[in-house]
Amino acid sequence: MARVRAHNIGISLDGFATGEGQSLETPFGHAGMRLMEWFFPTATFQGASGDRERVEVDPAAEPDDVFARRAWEGIGAEIMGANKFGPPGWQDDADWTGWWGDEPPFHTPTFVLTHRPREPVEMEGGTTFHFRDASIEDVLAEAREAANGQDVRLGGGPSSLRAYLAAGLVDHLHVVVTPIVLGRGVRLWDGVEALEDGYEVASTTTPSGVTHVTFDRR
Repeated sequence: MARVRAHNIGISLDGFATGEGQSLETPFGHAGMRLMEWFFPTATFQGASGDRERVEVDPAAEPDDVFARRAWEGIGAEIMGANKFGPPGWQDDADWTGWWGDEPPFHTPTFVLTHRPREPVEMEGGTTFHFRDASIEDVLAEAREAANGQDVRLGGGPSSLRAYLAAGLVDHLHVVVTPIVLGRGVRLWDGVEALEDGYEVASTTTPSGVTHVTFDRR
């Protein structure tokens, strides 16, 4: 059966995967972009974004890119929460198609968890957003079928990822611990005490100062 995987989930030392006050101008709230600064110099980010002028690929980022690029290997579908697809209130904007421009980096069927579903949105590059008001199990079953034998990626945010973790549905989890303290926002670990008991856990600290922690189901 296709595995369920989550990659490149940035968290602070105190466990927050996004800050408080998410908006169109601040996708990660008061955290700014600090949780993902390790990612921007990698070849994976540059290849996915196509934004060569923003941040040039840094050869020193290769240890981080070893982890970053795994997120695109063998993925046939994506599931994301409503707050990853857009800022609060995006459901009221019929023209909103996500943060990523005309060609999002997913290139697969992508299922958005929302209590206000709408018609699918087909984007350039193979991404089609499907909006579902259903249980996480039902959406996973649909995503697995759409993945056609490949794995399903959980893109976050933290609330939807935490729900899948609490339900025991995640086979691989990769979090990136950034040495900052946010103090407020949305935490990843609440309600998943002793998660590590069911996984093989490994960690690697890279020259950028972040620690990559992976959980693989036993």
